[in-house]
Amino acid sequence: MSRETPPPISAPESTAELSTGALATSLEPSLRLRRIAGLDGLGRPIRHPRVQKSGLALAGHFFGVVPGRVQILGETELSYLDSLDTEGRLVSARGFFSLGLSCVIVTGNREPPRSFVLAAEATSTPLFVSSGRSSRTINSVHDVLDDRLAPQTVLHGVLVDVFGVGLLLLGQSGIGKSECALELVLRGHRLVADDIVQCDWRPPGVVFGAPADLLRHHIEARGLGVLNVKALFGVTSVRDRKSIDVVVRLVKWDDEEEYDRLGVEDKYHTILGTPIRELTVPVRPGRDMGSILEVAARNELLRRAGDHSARDFLGRLESHLLDGSDRTEAPTVAVGAPPPTGQTPPDPDGNAVERERPARLSERPNESSAWIPAVRPKRRVP
Repeated sequence: MSRETPPPISAPESTAELSTGALATSLEPSLRLRRIAGLDGLGRPIRHPRVQKSGLALAGHFFGVVPGRVQILGETELSYLDSLDTEGRLVSARGFFSLGLSCVIVTGNREPPRSFVLAAEATSTPLFVSSGRSSRTINSVHDVLDDRLAPQTVLHGVLVDVFGVGLLLLGQSGIGKSECALELVLRGHRLVADDIVQCDWRPPGVVFGAPADLLRHHIEARGLGVLNVKALFGVTSVRDRKSIDVVVRLVKWDDEEEYDRLGVEDKYHTILGTPIRELTVPVRPGRDMGSILEVAARNELLRRAGDHSARDFLGRLESHLLDGSDRTEAPTVAVGAPPPTGQTPPDPDGNAVERERPARLSERPNESSAWIPAVRPKRRVP
């Protein structure tokens, strides 16, 4: 729990992999890769989402070369090879392709030296020539690898898009997650996933949610069965992917439980190493959960704009108490004048009856306001 900043983001490790042949296919039609060697190595796995430009490896310095990364040879690397004699290019090619690389891409539609083609074929290393320059090739490869090698997990919950804010509803089975989502759809919001939410992580630290293929656009409402939301409410009632911005945990109302009534301190739920703000919302008959979730989304939009309502209110309250504006002084009343409004008149014998002094703000019991016990007025220094 943190009041100021969320816990740090730790990038999760991906266990997914992509074959070299699948990478070449996924890049089309935005980028065309022409294979010139290494047919037998198209099944080699790519496990790292970033490419590597290994210019020093061509000079014999192999430290830091990761075989599971896509190796890029651009104009700078090819110009270095052109400066070598035939024997030097042969030595460079043998050393470079002996590392067991996943694949090598030569950019700029330039033909690599023949010694590199022979070394790639001898080691079954896929060697491609890209039609685009280095910058375009690297961006296209990164887009594919980010999508195919992203760390993933599966959660049991419901994801809805409310005012552009992704609300992930969590809670035990039967608590009413799907019914809340259906109510939000009726209010004009969009369903992303019901029951199974497939999550994937993207840099610099965003978690996206998507539905399972078999459950896409469907929702289960107990008593009604499985409903096709897209067919019932139209294409504007669903979407296929949304970032998870707020986690809302639905719990059964318990009179003995203490729930957050201030909203000053934040709790976070970690998904794939990324902390996401979490709200705990109790559920009981008669609560309008659709309105509560809409307000949660609106409040998140305010927070993004730098407006934290609870902390602003608490600051004004503390300033009010420290200024002493809750102090009251007894008014001066002239002899024979009628008592001020609300003051107890004297008894028949002429003795003034002392009126019960109202309790100060800091002395009043906690009846319906949650913020009173959270603030302790500081004593003034005389």
